[in-house]
Amino acid sequence: MSAQEAQVSQAPAYEMALVRVEDVVKHFPIGTGLFGGQAVRAVDGVSFEVRSGETLGLVGESGCGKSTLGRVIAQLQPATAGHVFFRDTDLVRLHGEKLRRMRQQMQMIFQDPYASLNPRMTVGDIIGEPLQNFGIARGKERERRINEVMRTCGLNPNFIRRYPHEFSGGQRQRIGIARALVLNPTFIVADEPISALDVSIQAQIVNLLEDLQDRFKLTYLFIAHDLSVVRHLSDRVAVMYLGKIVEIADSKEIYLNPLHPYTKALLSSIPIPDPDLEAQREPILLKGEIPSPVNPPTGCRFHTRCPIAQFPKCSEEEPPLEEKAAGHRAACHFAGQL
Repeated sequence: MSAQEAQVSQAPAYEMALVRVEDVVKHFPIGTGLFGGQAVRAVDGVSFEVRSGETLGLVGESGCGKSTLGRVIAQLQPATAGHVFFRDTDLVRLHGEKLRRMRQQMQMIFQDPYASLNPRMTVGDIIGEPLQNFGIARGKERERRINEVMRTCGLNPNFIRRYPHEFSGGQRQRIGIARALVLNPTFIVADEPISALDVSIQAQIVNLLEDLQDRFKLTYLFIAHDLSVVRHLSDRVAVMYLGKIVEIADSKEIYLNPLHPYTKALLSSIPIPDPDLEAQREPILLKGEIPSPVNPPTGCRFHTRCPIAQFPKCSEEEPPLEEKAAGHRAACHFAGQL
């Protein structure tokens, strides 16, 4: 190994990161009067990095703050506090034209292909709108780029003047992907892009996303609640619970050796294709409901449902997200004991 290679291998992970999220907070104030001064603590101090060229899967139950975090990273919603660095530029501090230009490198694929496309616009206008907004291409060059990205995403360019209602759900999601891709971005936030689709179509969209990543050297933050899909697509996985990251590790490592009891419970809910193995397995059943993000539990937020919680430590001391093994971080006082 050369001296230069040794220096790169010893570099901290954040130096190789395309996106760095540092202590990001997103609170939504609610109500007046009786509820005055309260807020939904959707994201409450999250830190991680997305390395260039990788797919980081972000998983968790509905309502844990995954989509809100994705929107804050893409700057579709402002952060209450914290920093989001894209190539060492703090997006939280950018405003106006500087932020708008930075968004050219960061695009988002939305969850609902029915709600995310304007029904009054043709497919060509939907896909070409980003080109118009950034003044990149006009006239025949604009049409050429639209046709090219439609072919790339498996759409027939002859349908360029059709409207969204004339397409199936899978085709609509391909239109959303084409819209995100037309600006040649570096980083894409995919917010549950297959959850609203039929199972038969989901694999096609996942394969398309993988092909696009290989072809255009894309970096993904892939948000989902289906852990089997995340396992197939992601290089690393971050698990989120009630506004916090509770575990993050290499995809294979987190499935073979989960350390946080919440991650183990999620993994135990994935169906096994073999009926004999499925019959022998005992899923981990969590007690109670997810606490309200308006008034989350003190200490470890998972302690009210955790099968290995010990009191008063877990109810009073918040566990830090710290490295338990090489590249494997977990926020649990008793990691690996379940």
